[in-house]
Amino acid sequence: MKHHYIRQSAIHILLISLILSILGMSMMAFKTDQLYLDFLKQLGITKAEANEKITNSFLGGSLDYYGVRNLKNILSNDRAAIVTELSVYAKQYANSPEYIKEYLALKENNKPEPTKVETPEELRSNTIKRAREAVQEMEESLKKAPADMKSIFEKTLEAAKQNLKDAEDPNNKYMKSYSQNFATLEKQVKQSNESMLQSWEAKYPTNHLAFIKVRLQEFLSATKDIDFSAELTERKGIKYFVNPAYERKDNRWKMAFRAGKLAVEAARAFAEQWINEIK
Repeated sequence: MKHHYIRQSAIHILLISLILSILGMSMMAFKTDQLYLDFLKQLGITKAEANEKITNSFLGGSLDYYGVRNLKNILSNDRAAIVTELSVYAKQYANSPEYIKEYLALKENNKPEPTKVETPEELRSNTIKRAREAVQEMEESLKKAPADMKSIFEKTLEAAKQNLKDAEDPNNKYMKSYSQNFATLEKQVKQSNESMLQSWEAKYPTNHLAFIKVRLQEFLSATKDIDFSAELTERKGIKYFVNPAYERKDNRWKMAFRAGKLAVEAARAFAEQWINEIK
């Protein structure tokens, strides 16, 4: 489906939304609480709603600006100045107990569960247990079965008893094979578990700022080739890029285009500086 530009008369996606979602910015602290509350009032959202959107946008890696009103009115402000101010306070929020708590919860919720492998003794014991339960269930079912179905249930019970006999057989070929290959299987499972943990640690590093660093790098990558002089054309009230290659760009590229050159340059400069500070 063709990506179309938003209607000129619709609410535009404010740069602040771009910063919150892609650059990981925050509105958690302004010079005074009143200034912060006034700013949220301009956006048309409460402090609680803002906090929730910050968490959803940054930790989730996707834009959450649903319900944010009055965006169009703020576009008249100095976007570069807004970016600079939000960027400074974003660094404060990134080290706040509130954010660190949310990040650690996200990390823990995504921790992979290690695969457990049964020992030969456990496998044999559990297999016999399940086989015995199956026999008991079929015996009960046979008692309740209608006369015209009893022969079918009897055959099923006979098969269940044979399965139990095979499970209890000390010379069971499958059990022997499992026991002989258990050491190799255990080693493979252990390596797999370690690999999953390593991938998890790489994606959610102990240092929460390292997680932010990845988001900053993603932002720089997404905004490195914005053509702010790109020509637009309008058809039936909808704006499209004249260059079809730009129409195929993703939403991050298009959001940066909407934000404007000065705003994006200010955001990129801050992102580069912050990346260099994160060790």
